[in-house]
Amino acid sequence: MDTNFTLAQYDEAAAFIRSHTRHRPTVGLILGSGLSGLAEQIEDADVVPYRDIPHFPVSTVAGHAGRLVMGRLARATVCTMQGRFHYYEGYSMQQVTLPVRVMRQLGVATLFVTNAAGALNPSFAVGDLMLIEDHINLVGMAGVSPLRGPNLDAFGTRFPAVNRVYTRRLRDLAQKAAAARQIPLRRGIYAQLAGPNFETAAEVRMLRAWGADAVGMSTVAETIVAHHAGMEVLAISTITNTAIDVLDAENEPSHEEVMDAGKLIVPRLTSLLLAVLREMTGG
Repeated sequence: MDTNFTLAQYDEAAAFIRSHTRHRPTVGLILGSGLSGLAEQIEDADVVPYRDIPHFPVSTVAGHAGRLVMGRLARATVCTMQGRFHYYEGYSMQQVTLPVRVMRQLGVATLFVTNAAGALNPSFAVGDLMLIEDHINLVGMAGVSPLRGPNLDAFGTRFPAVNRVYTRRLRDLAQKAAAARQIPLRRGIYAQLAGPNFETAAEVRMLRAWGADAVGMSTVAETIVAHHAGMEVLAISTITNTAIDVLDAENEPSHEEVMDAGKLIVPRLTSLLLAVLREMTGG
């Protein structure tokens, strides 16, 4: 079911947040499962729980703290989602992506998105970081789009092109920062499924044949909405499990495995994102 928010509702949420922080963010961050620890690095932080913000959904998944954290990170002024929303929680895609448009109304021009993903590429291992270069939107192919419904021209055009969703300039900065700090950084294509179930063995083999390198249950809708609104986008997957491609295999992925692996990856992800922010701000 769609939820068609008005421009006034996005502005109402933004005004509430603005009244509860001293900061005026220009960079947004969305933190995935098990990755909320990055928000602890934010200095001079103002915290606003999602439940207090008009029209905001509430996180229901373990590993998602459910609050906005605003402050200073590597000389940048940031608005950080410590926990995101998912389609499988019962929210519409418009609800899932509402925070992105609210960030845009707050003045955010650059969005960093992270997620926990399963490895499809056989050369990937748990603990890897993958720079998303492109995506396969399985949910969108099924007709579920965050842009469905009346177009709000204040954000973007009715029919946006999506061949440059992931900003080349930011991808180049990330690769430069990773190389300088000897942080291994894979590159690849991310596939989004709806969840909450993990993939079947047949689906894993299909996605691999289609050229996908990692698979998850988030990110694509948020990046489409950000791109539609004219924001620059950098997206990084943390490889937290290996997608199972063998029928009746005894080993199974689990959300607990994903969260545990995410916590181990946080230091490298934090180092990389801080380096990119410093490159952006000349710090």
